[in-house]
Amino acid sequence: MHITVAGLGVSGSSAARALAGLGARVTVVDGGDGDKQRAAAAELEAWAATGSASGTGDAGHRAGITVRLGDGDTLPEGTDLVVTSPGWKPTSPLFTAAAAAGVDVVGDVEIAWRLRGPDAAAWLGVTGTNGKTTTVRMLASILEAEGLHTMAVGNIGTPIIDVVLGQGKDGARPYDVLAVELSSYQLHWAPSLRAHSAAVLNLAPDHLDWHGSMQAYAADKGRIYEGNTVACVYNVADKATEELVRAADVEEGCRAIGFTLGTPGPSQLGVVEGLLVDRAFVENRQKQAQELAEVADIAPGSGAPAPHNIANALAAAALARAFGVRPAAVRDGLRAFHPDAHRIQHIADVDGVTYIDDSKATNTHAAEASLAAYEHIVWIAGGLAKGATFDELVQKSAARLRGVVLIGADRALIREALARHAPEVPVVDLDRTDTGAMSQAVREATRLAEPGDTVLLAPACASMDMFVNYNKRGDAFADAVRELTARDH
Repeated sequence: MHITVAGLGVSGSSAARALAGLGARVTVVDGGDGDKQRAAAAELEAWAATGSASGTGDAGHRAGITVRLGDGDTLPEGTDLVVTSPGWKPTSPLFTAAAAAGVDVVGDVEIAWRLRGPDAAAWLGVTGTNGKTTTVRMLASILEAEGLHTMAVGNIGTPIIDVVLGQGKDGARPYDVLAVELSSYQLHWAPSLRAHSAAVLNLAPDHLDWHGSMQAYAADKGRIYEGNTVACVYNVADKATEELVRAADVEEGCRAIGFTLGTPGPSQLGVVEGLLVDRAFVENRQKQAQELAEVADIAPGSGAPAPHNIANALAAAALARAFGVRPAAVRDGLRAFHPDAHRIQHIADVDGVTYIDDSKATNTHAAEASLAAYEHIVWIAGGLAKGATFDELVQKSAARLRGVVLIGADRALIREALARHAPEVPVVDLDRTDTGAMSQAVREATRLAEPGDTVLLAPACASMDMFVNYNKRGDAFADAVRELTARDH
C-alpha cells in the first residue's frame, strides 16, 4: 500500500516506521520546513535506507519512506490510506482531498488496533478533559501491583503502535493488559477501537477550535465506550459522562460503573470515612462494600490528596477491578504511584506559606479543581486562553482568593472576570510576557500571602505565549520559589 502519514511529530514518525517496516510505501507530509522538521525527516529517511534504527520488520521488506516538507495540504498521488497525527484538524485540506478521492483517514491508534495479534493484550482506556495522564499512571501502577505485565501508553507519550507491534517480539514477555490514555483527537480518528473497559473522567469545554462544538467534542470522547465488553466507567458528579455511557453501543453484559467522592451506591466506587470502597465488583452490590484503600494511600508523603486526584484514583481502581484485580493490589498500586511534575506539586513552605505548582492546569476546568483543593489562595494565572471564558471559574473560586497575580497575553480576560465577580480581591496585573515575569509574579504573590495561605500556580491557560510548554512554565515557578527561599534564608 501507499500510505500517507500526516505530521512529522512523535506519533507520525512512529507510524511511518511501523508501516514501512510492514512493507508499505510511506510518504510523510508536514507543512513545516524548519530545522526541527528537516532533522526528523533525515532521521526517518536514513532509518528506511539502512535499517539501523529500532523498529519493526527488517530492511529487506521496507518499501521506503519519503518526506515532503512545506506542503501539508496536497494529497500525494496514488495514496491508498492517510494516517494522521492527532493534532491535525478534520477540516485540513489534505483530508478534504482524501475524501474527494475516496481515501480513508485514520489515526495511529486505529492502526495499532487493526494490527493487534490474535492474543493481544486487553486495552483499558481513559479519556476526559483533565486527569487522563494521572489516572492512566495510577492504573498502570495498580496493574503492576497485581503482578500483571503492563504499560501506560497512548497520549501519555509512548506511541501505542510501537508497543502493539513489539509485543512478544524477540522473546519479550507479551503484555497482559495496556493502560491506554486517549485524547479526543485520537478517538476521533479511531472508529474501530473496542476496549475491554474504559472511563471518561469529566467533560468541560476544551479544544473547541478543533472539534467545532462542545457536542462534537463530547461525541468524540464518548467513542471510547463503543463496543466495551466489561465496564463503562463514568463520573457520578458529571452527568455528561453518564449520558455518554447511555448513548454507547456496548457488548451485551457490559456494565455502567460510577465513581463518586461521596458514599457509593450499588455499582459504584466511592469514599466512606476516609476509605475508598467498591460496591460494584462484589458479590452482593445491594448489601456489600469492599474496602480497597485509604484516601491517605493516594500518593503518600505528598500531603492530603486534592479531590480530583481522589476521583482519578477511584476511576483507576474501577478499571482495575473490572479487569479482576484484587483489592490489595489497588492499595499497593496507589501507594507506589508518584504524580508527575507540575500536577499539584508541592514546591516549598516559606514563612508559613505553601507554594504549589499546577502548571498542567491549562484550562478552566483543571484550574477549578486545583483551586478547590485549598482554603486560602494567592492565585497566579494567565497565558493563552484558547477561547475560554473565566466568569464561572472566578464565581466558584472567589471566596478562596486572598489575591491574584496575572501574567500572559490573555490576562485581561481573567482581570475582567475578577472585576465582575470578585471586585474586593487584590489583583496585580503584570504587563510583561517575557519568561522573567514568573520571578516577579512569585514575589508579588508572596507579598499578598499571609501565613497559612497557598500560592498556587494554576494558570487556566496554555503557556506558549511565554514558555515552550507548561513544563517550562512550572520549572520557572519552582526556580522563582527557590530564589525566594535562598534570598530569605
